[in-house]
Amino acid sequence: MMSIQAGDFWIAEIPFTIGLGSKKRPVLVLWLDGDDAVVAVVTSATPRSQTDVPLSDWTISGLRVASTVRLSRLDCLEKSLLLAKIGSISDADAQDILEIWNLYIKPQF
Repeated sequence: MMSIQAGDFWIAEIPFTIGLGSKKRPVLVLWLDGDDAVVAVVTSATPRSQTDVPLSDWTISGLRVASTVRLSRLDCLEKSLLLAKIGSISDADAQDILEIWNLYIKPQF
């Protein structure tokens, strides 16, 4: 398997929450924790909330279509579910994601 790094885009096998089946989709690796990777879902849908971050540099990041990182959709996946590396996030898009993360991602209790 290729080396997995935070800031990489991968195609991942995302298991359905009901436990039956899965779907391949692009994800952004946020951080690694042992044999697991914490990832955010990448979608071609336009942003729908304050925690959806549209990517300006999606083409140079290896994505096929204009994409949004959905920070409200985090998954903890075994690294073995990361199937193929697509590319890496640009510095500008990484800054946008960090800014939105710092503003809005926090426990609400």
